[in-house]
Amino acid sequence: MRKSSLPPVLPRRLRRPRLLIVGCGDVGGRLAARLAGRLGDRWKLIGTGRTPESLAKIRALGAVPMAIDLDDRRSARRLAGIASRIVHLVPPPGTGHSDGRSRRLAAAIGSAAERGRQAMIVYCGTTGVYGDAGGERLDETRPIAPASGRARRRASGERQLRALARRGAARVALLRAPGIYAQDRLPTERLRRGTPAIRHEEDGYSSHIHADDLAWLLWIALFRAGNCRVYNAVDGTEMRMGEWFDRVAEATGLPRPPRESRDAIRDRVSPSLWSFMSESRRISNRRILRELRARLRYPHPQMALDEVRAVRDGPAGPASD
Repeated sequence: MRKSSLPPVLPRRLRRPRLLIVGCGDVGGRLAARLAGRLGDRWKLIGTGRTPESLAKIRALGAVPMAIDLDDRRSARRLAGIASRIVHLVPPPGTGHSDGRSRRLAAAIGSAAERGRQAMIVYCGTTGVYGDAGGERLDETRPIAPASGRARRRASGERQLRALARRGAARVALLRAPGIYAQDRLPTERLRRGTPAIRHEEDGYSSHIHADDLAWLLWIALFRAGNCRVYNAVDGTEMRMGEWFDRVAEATGLPRPPRESRDAIRDRVSPSLWSFMSESRRISNRRILRELRARLRYPHPQMALDEVRAVRDGPAGPASD
């Protein structure tokens, strides 16, 4: 009896598409938890971490944990061909001018492409690559001008992935996120320390995105983003930095930060914090709304802060004086 030349039919669990979340921390964990609940067994979710604690959290979310260290070339090579959809959330190293972690990840993805396995990768970078815009409104067409070491390393990560796409080794989308917040990741310690904010007339603008909204933007970008396209992953609100801290203080019941001049604050805070406080820009989110067809759960941070305040006040309402 002649054997069939048809390949064997694989079990469904072996035919599931795979999503790889490289750096499955807070935002990646939110994405994994949401997908595990929505997609069931239709996708295989893989998350990378570096410590036993992070790997245990990934497993608890319903994803397959994978111990990967992008500072180690041999470890990074293990990611070659793992998945057809990749979300890159690993930050650059804390020092230097380049992002070796993104370079090693790009090399692994490129080696898989040479074997005919082209992936779609979404990189989560930062709006800090724009540098200080003096409060001007800007969109994705504005040339980048990173001023801090952190922003320059993020720009390096973008270049590594753009080069991968130009070689045809992968499709790449770049998301630039601003200050990421959530009900459980607010600047409360800063308020408790009494770190001052810049007085209103000198204060700059900052942008925000809720961690849950960012996680979902990463997912839809895997399917709706254009190749080598940049997207500002911001909620589109225009708020001065000091106003943000005041609103957080009101929601959490903490004291508002004192206001001081820019010159006074520059001498009192660390260079890294000052690089964040000194930059001012108002960023358009029109592209994520039109091209990614994003529908944000929190289009304004006050919506999330109202939830924080409601929990603090409890069912009986705010305490009387």
